[in-house]
Amino acid sequence: MPRRKRGPTVLITGASRGLGLEFARQYAAEGWRVIATCRQPKAAKALAAIKGDVRIRALDVTDPAQVRSLARALKSEAIGLLISNAGIYGPRKETFGQVNTEAWHQVFRTNVMGPMMIAEALADHVARSERKTIVALTSMMGSIAENQSGGSYIYRSSKAALNMVMKGLSLSLKSRKITVAMLHPGWVRTDMGGASAHLGVEESVTSMRRVIGGLKPSDSGRFFNYDGREIPW
Repeated sequence: MPRRKRGPTVLITGASRGLGLEFARQYAAEGWRVIATCRQPKAAKALAAIKGDVRIRALDVTDPAQVRSLARALKSEAIGLLISNAGIYGPRKETFGQVNTEAWHQVFRTNVMGPMMIAEALADHVARSERKTIVALTSMMGSIAENQSGGSYIYRSSKAALNMVMKGLSLSLKSRKITVAMLHPGWVRTDMGGASAHLGVEESVTSMRRVIGGLKPSDSGRFFNYDGREIPW
């Protein structure tokens, strides 16, 4: 009997819940090889229950040593799609005059430095694949043009910075034919989005996967909504 051809590999950060968990579930269901990372694998019961080719790896994206260790452990892996999903919001009630700078540092370490370190560590793995794609989950709240309400200084600035980092990566990695894109998942019913959000996790991820599947090299460095509409910087 001929051996079944192995599907492409996707690596997802922050895969123990929310959007990351749903990405893992949907890609595994379609026969992809899923490398799912999270800070506490032993506690990731829902992730462990996913059927398919799913490998769970411990990773705190703010820890350079863990990032380097993951890259070494996967040194022979070709990663067709890298999804930087891990992120935090920070304080919910920060207002002008009361911004917590320590919390700001932590949000930047997670939302900006983490994806940059992951991209640096795994660029070789992505470059040796056929798909050669890096996607960062960002937010419309990082769009300067779309900011009509103010506030949320910490989260907004972290996502604006993430967008700039990913735009820079799209240029740095162009010679290696790696496509880099940013995706806003919409306002989704997750721990971060809250129960009143208008999008379900499954709908958001299904839509984003459609956009990811249609990405072309000419899309590198662009900022998209979950439905494929381009978002202004």
